[in-house]
Amino acid sequence: MTTPTLILNVDDNDGARYAKTRILQGAGFDVVEASNGTDALAVVKRGGVALVLLDVKLPDINGIEVCRRIKADPDSALVLVLQTSAALTGRADKIRGLEGGADNYLAAPIEADELVANVNALLRMRQTQSALRDSEERFRQLTDNIEDVFWMFSVPARALEYVSPAYATIWGRPVETIEREPGSWMAAVHPDDRAYVASLWDALPSTPHYDAEFRVTMPDGTLRWVRDRMFAVRDSRDEVYRVARVTSDITRRKEMEALLRAADANKNEFLATLAHELRNPLSPIRNAAALLGASSTGTDAGAVERQARARDVITRQVDHLAHLVDDLLDVARISEGKIVLRQEEVELQGVIAQAVETAGPLIAARGHKLDVVQPDCRIWLKGDPVRLAQSMGNLLHNAAKFTPKGGRIKVEVTLDGDVVRIAVQDNGIGIAEDSLSRIFGMFAQAAVPPDRAPEGLGIGLSLVSRLLEMHGGRLSATSPGIGLGSTFVVELPVLRTAQAAQDAAAADAAPGQPAAASGGRKVLLVDDNVDAMEMMAFLLAEMGYEAHTTADAGNLVQMALSLRPDVIVLDIGLPGVDGYELARRLKGNPQLASTRLVAHTGYGSPEDRRKALEAGFDAHLVKPAELEDLEKALQG
Repeated sequence: MTTPTLILNVDDNDGARYAKTRILQGAGFDVVEASNGTDALAVVKRGGVALVLLDVKLPDINGIEVCRRIKADPDSALVLVLQTSAALTGRADKIRGLEGGADNYLAAPIEADELVANVNALLRMRQTQSALRDSEERFRQLTDNIEDVFWMFSVPARALEYVSPAYATIWGRPVETIEREPGSWMAAVHPDDRAYVASLWDALPSTPHYDAEFRVTMPDGTLRWVRDRMFAVRDSRDEVYRVARVTSDITRRKEMEALLRAADANKNEFLATLAHELRNPLSPIRNAAALLGASSTGTDAGAVERQARARDVITRQVDHLAHLVDDLLDVARISEGKIVLRQEEVELQGVIAQAVETAGPLIAARGHKLDVVQPDCRIWLKGDPVRLAQSMGNLLHNAAKFTPKGGRIKVEVTLDGDVVRIAVQDNGIGIAEDSLSRIFGMFAQAAVPPDRAPEGLGIGLSLVSRLLEMHGGRLSATSPGIGLGSTFVVELPVLRTAQAAQDAAAADAAPGQPAAASGGRKVLLVDDNVDAMEMMAFLLAEMGYEAHTTADAGNLVQMALSLRPDVIVLDIGLPGVDGYELARRLKGNPQLASTRLVAHTGYGSPEDRRKALEAGFDAHLVKPAELEDLEKALQG
C-alpha cells in the first residue's frame, strides 16, 4: 500500500487555507497546515514533507524568506516549494519568488484543477530528480570502490568530466593534479608508449573505442602496466556525446606472463640440452661398441689395448648417463616431497674430502689448481652425508667445468657462531648480473659466451639449493660479471665443534692425451669430449682412415695447414671458439677451401643444420652418428 504524499499548506488567511486543503485532500494528498512562517519552518524541520504550498504574505516572516531558509538547510533543500499570492501577481513578483528558490509560482485566483496539476507536475519532477540522484549515487559508490580507474570525457572537446579515486593508486598521482591539469595523465605514459596512446586518443572523433595495453611511469621511476579500454556513450539519437574509459592495473599479469615465457624458454632449452647431453655419451658408447665388434678377432697388443680403452669409455659414459638420470629423479622426488634425508652426525672435513674426490678427475683433467682452506677445529653437522657430499661435489664440478683450463679453484671454510660457510670460488667464465637472480631456478642456465656451448641440464644448482634448504641451510652466488669468476657460498647450521689440527690437501693430476692411430685417408677430429674423440679415432683407424685428434681449437687452422687433412670432423660447441666461426675461417683459407668439413654435434634441429651449412660445413651429423652416416659424411 502506497503512503500518501504529505503537503504543508501555509497561509495566514483561514478561508483560503481551508479551500486549498480541501482541494488537495480531495486529490488524495495528506495535508498539514501552518498559519505563519515560524510554524511552517518547524513543521519542515521535523521532516516528512514533500511539498510546501507557501503563501508569499505571512504575518511574521515573508514567504520568500521562508522559502530561502528551507532551500538553504541541507536537511530540507530537496523539499519542493510552490509559492502562491493573491496580491503579488506581477511578472516581477513571480521572478523574485523563483529566484528566491521556489520551484513554481502561482498567482490567485487559482482553479482547483490547476493547483492539483501543478502539485503533481512538481512531484513528478521530484521523483525524476530523486531517481537520478539515486542512480548517480550508486554510480559514484561503484566507481569510488572499484580498483580500476573510471574516466568520463566529453566529446568532441575531450574535457575530463569525472575520474575515480583509483587514479591516485594506479597513476601514482593525486586526483587533484588531473583535475587541475586534465592532460597530465598522458605525460605519465612511458615515453616509448606515448606516441601509440596519443594516436588512439587523436582518433577519438572517428574511432571512439579501443583496448590497449601500455606502461605508466610512477613518480619514483618504477613502471606499471595498464590495460585501458575506451567505449562510446550515446544519446537518444545514437550520437556519441561522451566517452568512458576503464583502466586496470595488469602489472602482476605481465610479470606472470614474463615468468611463463621464461619458464617456457627454460623448458625448451632444457629439452634441447637434455638431447645434447644424452647424445654426447651415446656417441662414444656407439663408437666403442663398433670398435669392440671390429677388434673382436684381433690378438695383437694394439687390439687388446683398444678393446680395454673401449670398455673403459663405455663404463665411464654409462656412469655419466646414470648420473643424469639420478639428478632428474632427485629433482622429481624433491618436487613431490618424496626424498628422505638419512640424518646423522657428519664431519664437514669428510664431506669436503668426498666432494674433492668426486670432482678430482675433472679438476685434474682440466689442469686446475685446487686450494682447500679449513679452520683448525673439527666441525660436525646434522645431515645426510651422501646428499651433502653430492651438493658440494656439484659445486666443485661446476667450478671445474666453467673455468678455462689451468684455472684456480678455492674452497674456503669459515665458522661464524652457529653457522658454517663453505665458499667455492673460481676464476672462470663468471655469471652476468641479470642471471644471478634466476641461477637457482629449475632448468635455468646462465648465459654463456658465444664461443662456449651450454653444458649440463640446468638442474644441478636447483637440486643443490633444495637439498641444502632441507638441511636448514642456504646457497647463494656472487660474481663480478662475465669472465671474472664466481663464488658460491653454502651456509649450514653447526651441530658441534672440537679443536684438532687438520691439514687439507688437494691432489692435482695431469690431463691425459688421446691416443691416435694411423691409416689411409687423413681425418682430423676436433672435440673437447676426449672419450668421444678417442673412440671415433679408434673406429676410423679400424675402418682404414688415418685419424688425428685435437681438443685445441685455438690452433686448428695452423694444425690443418701443417697436417693437410682430407676431412675435418668438428664439434660445433668448443671452449674458446665458436664452431661456426671456426668453420668460416677454415673455408676462408685458400689452402683449406677444398677440405671437407663435417659438423658433429648434439644439436640437431633444422635451425642448427641451416646454421652449419651457412657457416661452410659440407655435412651435419647429430651425435651419436650412425656408422653408415659417418662414412657417407667422410666420403662426401
